[in-house]
Amino acid sequence: MEVHTDFPERLQRGRRVYLGEAHFPSEIRSVRPHKHGVLIAFQGIQTPEEAAVWRNQWVYVRADELPPLPPGEYYAHELIGLQVLDETGRLLGELAEILHTPANKVYLVRKADGKELLLPAIPSVILCVDLPARQMRVHLLPGLE
Repeated sequence: MEVHTDFPERLQRGRRVYLGEAHFPSEIRSVRPHKHGVLIAFQGIQTPEEAAVWRNQWVYVRADELPPLPPGEYYAHELIGLQVLDETGRLLGELAEILHTPANKVYLVRKADGKELLLPAIPSVILCVDLPARQMRVHLLPGLE
């Protein structure tokens, strides 16, 4: 399994997880490092054929079981869907996707007309995230709009 978490230590025996888009509940039976990922076994999945059903599927955990992040850091699921406004309060669109690039994350904002705006997730651009209001305030660098 490829590991896409900042908290790989949570992948432990007995941990409740949810497999695939259907969020099939399962429990980790065993886990061990292997090359650039881990070999993982789930309760109730005994044969290679049963495991093959879950190949190329995401493994999820409940949002309320996630560890808290330091101030100013957010989980992707908290940001997706935020309204993105410029410094004057003008609505630019909705945060639709987070792209990972070598330099920094890039926020893909989908405008009302369907066009896309790419914003680097850097402090000089991302001014404020207000999760209760479901809004993000940004500073548009010249040439971004």
